[in-house]
Amino acid sequence: MRLLIVEDEREFAETLRRGLVAEGFTVDVAHTGREGLWRATEQEYDVVVLDIMLPELSGYEVLKRLRAAENWTPVLMLTAKDGEYDEADAFDLGADDYLSKPFSFVVLIARLRALLRRGAPARPAVLEAGDLRLDPSARTVHRGQQRIELTAREFGLLEFLLRRAGTALTKNEILSHVWDAHYDGDENVVEVYIGYLRRKIDVPFGTRTIETVRGVGYRLVDVTRS
Repeated sequence: MRLLIVEDEREFAETLRRGLVAEGFTVDVAHTGREGLWRATEQEYDVVVLDIMLPELSGYEVLKRLRAAENWTPVLMLTAKDGEYDEADAFDLGADDYLSKPFSFVVLIARLRALLRRGAPARPAVLEAGDLRLDPSARTVHRGQQRIELTAREFGLLEFLLRRAGTALTKNEILSHVWDAHYDGDENVVEVYIGYLRRKIDVPFGTRTIETVRGVGYRLVDVTRS
């Protein structure tokens, strides 16, 4: 189990490294965003632990470039920031988990092992349902030849639905993957964002891509014309 820690606080990074080595991990450390990006692209890791506040390149930029290069290594964002918008930014860019400082080392180990169990499944470059296309790398959505502008949250929701096209998904499943596994707000926010998506990807085109599954949640299907 090989990890990469990208953290500019050297003493903190070394403490993490020693603790993780004691738990049986093989650990490399980078202290700048540029070095972390180079290591993550040139070598194979099971998980990258990535701080947001880094010199040269921010953790956000490192993550953005990794995903743009179709590098799907699981990434756990680690930062002193703890606002919900920081979490949203991290997940919208493709982070797999988020942990704020100060944190319990036991919790860090548990999160890392959970990411290791999930692994990094191959993700197709372009996701499609009928003439609806979403490109995760370019962060673009098209219906036929027409480009559709989505917010970061709408994009994340549509991507999740497309990756599980044909599957009925509950609101809780959507929340845990699109918002945060630890989100504890009102689950009706999913219904609100489904409405936003429908008004952008379906209503103007006379299509019905997102179905409501009574008693369950929502399902994305190949387009049907109304």
